[in-house]
Amino acid sequence: MANWNDTDQRQSFGSVPRAGDAVARQETFDAGLRKHMLSIYNYMTSGVLLTGIVALLTAQSGLALAFASGPLMWIVALAPLGFVLAMSFGLNKMSKGTLQVLFWSFATVMGLSMSTIFLRFTGESIAATFFATAGAFAGLSLFGYTTKKNLQGMGTFLVMGVIGLLIAMVINIFLQSSTMALAISFIGVLIFAGLTAYDTQRLKREYQYLRGTEFAGKAIIMGALSLYLDFINMFMFLLQFMGNRE
Repeated sequence: MANWNDTDQRQSFGSVPRAGDAVARQETFDAGLRKHMLSIYNYMTSGVLLTGIVALLTAQSGLALAFASGPLMWIVALAPLGFVLAMSFGLNKMSKGTLQVLFWSFATVMGLSMSTIFLRFTGESIAATFFATAGAFAGLSLFGYTTKKNLQGMGTFLVMGVIGLLIAMVINIFLQSSTMALAISFIGVLIFAGLTAYDTQRLKREYQYLRGTEFAGKAIIMGALSLYLDFINMFMFLLQFMGNRE
């Protein structure tokens, strides 16, 4: 007679997944996600610091006056847009190394462009606005990372808001309305605050498709670029409220 209590007979016909395996896989995924997002934040933070240092040194050297008007003003103002377009449209053809060079070059040129704010605002108010933006950015990004609410629906709305904002800014170049300028700045702060939370969640969600692929390294740089733009734009719009004029 077969001994059904024998331990060798306890095996089922199929292997049963163990709870420990699922936990281990989740822990591995979470560790990889944290490393991925930390790399994005490191790139983004380094880019912002590089921009700030270049802007400060350029202003102290007196070169900011050359970028405040004339042909150089348009060159340094439009050059960052050229870098963003090159990185976005050439992403699939470029290597990670090329994207890194373009990212640091972009951050440097942004510093040259932003050096002119030291001609219009006091250094103390610029510093205060920077730290206020950093605090707001950290809180909004943390919300985007931890919230269970799906922010995907905000994406289209916020992009449309950015387009509308750009159109309003172009119109106000001709109108020169201070009231409209304040309204644009207020709306701009709200839009890029929303984009900070949205982009953080988007980058977190994308990791599950990118992990282990060759594209993951490029995605880190492009993710840092997205958060960099959110931070800088929120800072520039907030400066219109917090900045003290020279």
